[in-house]
Amino acid sequence: QVKELVLDNCRSDDGKVIGLSSDFENLEFLSMINVSLLSMSNLPKLNKLRKLELSDNRISGGLEVLAERTPNLTHLNLSGNKIKDINTLEPLKKLPNLRSLDLFNCEVTMLINYRESVFTLLPQLTYLDGFDADEQEAPDSDPEADGDEGEEEGDDVEEDDLDEEVIDDEDDDDDDLEGEEEEDGVDDEEEDEEEDGEEDEEDEADDDLPRGEKRKRNLEDEGEEDPEDEDDDEDD
Repeated sequence: QVKELVLDNCRSDDGKVIGLSSDFENLEFLSMINVSLLSMSNLPKLNKLRKLELSDNRISGGLEVLAERTPNLTHLNLSGNKIKDINTLEPLKKLPNLRSLDLFNCEVTMLINYRESVFTLLPQLTYLDGFDADEQEAPDSDPEADGDEGEEEGDDVEEDDLDEEVIDDEDDDDDDLEGEEEEDGVDDEEEDEEEDGEEDEEDEADDDLPRGEKRKRNLEDEGEEDPEDEDDDEDD
C-alpha cells in the first residue's frame, strides 16, 4: 500500500539499491537522491510511478529502462548526473506522459541551443528545468495543495467576517450609548425649562401683590425684617 518512498542518501551496493522490488506496485513517488547510482538496470516494474527523483547520482545513460518499467512517468529529475549528449535523452520519447524533466548541472545543459533541442526531441514535455518553452516558470505546488490553500483562505475570510460582525456590534453599542446620553441631555434641558417656568410663575405672582406686600415678602425671603415692623415694636 506504500505510495511514496524516499531513499535519499542511502548507501547503494555497487550502484544498486537492495530491497527495492516490484512489491512496491502501488508506488507513485520514488526518491533516490545521492545514492551513487550508476544505472537504472535494477529498477523494478512500477506501473503506477508518476514522479522519480534521481538527482546527484552517476547516471550517464540507459534511460530506455524507464520506458519499460515506469511507463506512466510524468516527472523525472536527473539533475547532477553524467548526461552529456542530447541523444542520451532519446529513449524518453517512449514516455508519452512525461511533462517535466530536470537536467540541472548536467553537461548537456552547456550545449548550444540545448533547450530548443530538448523540446524538439521530446514534444510531450511541458517543463524543462522548471520552465516551459516560453520561459514561463512551472508552478511550485500541485492542484491538491492549491485546494488546501483555498480552504485555508476561506477560513481566513470567515474569521474576517466574524471580526467585522464584532466591530459592527461594538459600533451599535456605542450608538446606543450616545442615544442614551442625548436623551439624558434632553431630559436635563426639560427639567431646567420647568424650573425656569416655576420661577417665572412665582415672579408673576409677586407682581400681582401690592407693593408693600411684595417688599415684605422679599425681605422675608432674604431673612431681613421690615423697618416698619421695627418701628411698631419701638412704639410698643
